[in-house]
Amino acid sequence: MPYLRQDSKPRPAAHPGGARGTHSSGQGYEQLKRECLRRGVLFEDPDFPACNSSLFFSENPAIPFVWKRPGDIVKDPKFIVGGATRTDICQGDLGDCWLLAAIASLTLNEKALARVVPLDQNFGPDYAGIFHFQFWQHNEWLDVVIDDRLPTFKGRLVFLHSAELNEFWSALLEKAYAKLNGSYESLKGGSTIEAMEDFTGGIGETYDVKEAPDDFYEILGKALKRCSMVGCSIDTSSAAESEARTPFGLVKGHAYSVTGIEEVSYRGRQVQLIRIRNPWGQVEWNGPWSDNSAEWRSVSPSEQRRLSQAARDDGEFWMKFEDFKAHFDKVEICNLTPDALEDSTAHKWEVAIHQGSWVRGATAGGCRNFLETFWTNPQIKLHLTEKDDGQEECTFIAALMQKGRRKLKKLGAEMLTIGYSIYESPGTDEHLGKDFFRYHASKARSKTYINLREVSHRFKLPPGDYILIPTTFEPHQEADFCLRIFSEKKAITEDLDENIAIDLPEPLHPTPSPQETEEEKQFRALFEQISGKDLAISAEELEYVLNAVLKKTKNIKFKKLSLISCRNIISLMDTNGYGKLEFSEFKVFWEKLKKWISIFLQFDFDKSGSMSSYELRGALKAAGYQLNNYLLQLIVLRYSDEQFQIEFDDFLNCVIRLENASRVFQALSVKNKEFINLNIGE
Repeated sequence: MPYLRQDSKPRPAAHPGGARGTHSSGQGYEQLKRECLRRGVLFEDPDFPACNSSLFFSENPAIPFVWKRPGDIVKDPKFIVGGATRTDICQGDLGDCWLLAAIASLTLNEKALARVVPLDQNFGPDYAGIFHFQFWQHNEWLDVVIDDRLPTFKGRLVFLHSAELNEFWSALLEKAYAKLNGSYESLKGGSTIEAMEDFTGGIGETYDVKEAPDDFYEILGKALKRCSMVGCSIDTSSAAESEARTPFGLVKGHAYSVTGIEEVSYRGRQVQLIRIRNPWGQVEWNGPWSDNSAEWRSVSPSEQRRLSQAARDDGEFWMKFEDFKAHFDKVEICNLTPDALEDSTAHKWEVAIHQGSWVRGATAGGCRNFLETFWTNPQIKLHLTEKDDGQEECTFIAALMQKGRRKLKKLGAEMLTIGYSIYESPGTDEHLGKDFFRYHASKARSKTYINLREVSHRFKLPPGDYILIPTTFEPHQEADFCLRIFSEKKAITEDLDENIAIDLPEPLHPTPSPQETEEEKQFRALFEQISGKDLAISAEELEYVLNAVLKKTKNIKFKKLSLISCRNIISLMDTNGYGKLEFSEFKVFWEKLKKWISIFLQFDFDKSGSMSSYELRGALKAAGYQLNNYLLQLIVLRYSDEQFQIEFDDFLNCVIRLENASRVFQALSVKNKEFINLNIGE
């Protein structure tokens, strides 16, 4: 399918209060529920039916699943029993532990949980078999409606379920997320941070603790002050090590939460501590600074109260930060957008968001390894003007996300390998050309190109202007993307590909010279030969002569100009409304044609007789047209072939249409100015 770039101007972060309904009926949750109650029926969702296609797309179920409503599974179903907690999340026969770990983290943030899981739902008197959940997708909050039919085998839930057999919020949440992504099978395999982002609209960062930056302690401290969701884990070397306990009471392959970071006065010096929570609610670290360790005896009671230190087997414990770095391997941070935070929360991020597309032949240039096309990728200008407090540099996180790939799994789509580069701006507001990247190295770039939904990295750069280039690794790969910039201080972003400009030379009005040159005499003789007695060239006559001349022109590939194309040429050049070209008009057109042939040959870099569609932006600019990505993509789809090549007749058709359109645009602009002046005069 063709990907067409949508409006990529910077956008504010989406607010969940305006979650968009997604049901095919066009009705929202409340409307659908009222309709079911009025008719006395239980809701059945036609968008995600209770059948195998909602379960799997690559295989049939190995066992005969039966779809049942909670009331058919237990006698007294409840939406939530005793609050939504980590014990409500028990994995079933689906490889989506990444999703379950994110749901467990979600239960620790009441505000985020209440947004994803509206708590005013139940199996009470107004029960209608319908529930809804809200998820963030690419800077938009979506309200996903489902019915409560769940896949079972022998009367028990097959997938996610609660330890409380009559509690169903977690199973219904998993179903809604499966619907969002096309099927339950689409949830196989993923990253916890992916689901965290979909639950919060936040931006994810992943750190290898052993290779973390020097200011990692400060990074974690700022993240917690911003109420970010922070998780950590210990790697396993084999499946047998999963949830194996270390001698220090830690569990391998297990998702922990980071809940605090503080410095404590200990024997006359400051010690950096970090607080960790095991979602099991038990099994804790037993090394230095654990609940009953000797270190706490040297800390004052008031200091212990400040740190909420208590010797309880509740799964929460303190560690020395150096011990944390020695024992843990990975930290994931989900930085929340301002709308996800309480108004009183300090240190909120500034957020800018761009939407865009990589389109084959136009803006899918691949990484810097492919210099000939790299420059054609979308380009976003980043203005860093304010330094961090007490620092000489500006901190920001750049996150590049490919959109909708999980949902496209059933069509055979895989995650593309993506990344980005950041260059120091040369001080121009125009799309940078190939030569700039030939002679300038990047200032920063994503840590790696990888086939994840999102690639993100934290940077510190001096104040100034920069150009960020989001790309796939290979050229010609199509996808929509969302680029988000989270910055400590306000950063201004703009798309370098948004401007449309027309810079054509003044129309030629040749005046006959007293004495014609030999070349002019030959040209007039040619004109008279073509035009006949009326001394004017019709569209049919123009079609004949142009096809005859251009087929003989060296170094260009040319198929044929149609009669419609020739009528467009006459429409462009006919200044007196005669419907034909007189000698002076034909002469002006011939000069234009020679210029367009020259431009075409200039941008046919491999001298093949056709021009790469990736060079069309430069060729059109040389002809006087600066186009945004959207128009460029439309033109490439219209005029290039399957090998992304454009022959001269297609280039000529393109330029003629643009010039005709510019005439109309300029005429309308003049009329509008006259109208404005008229109103001002009145």
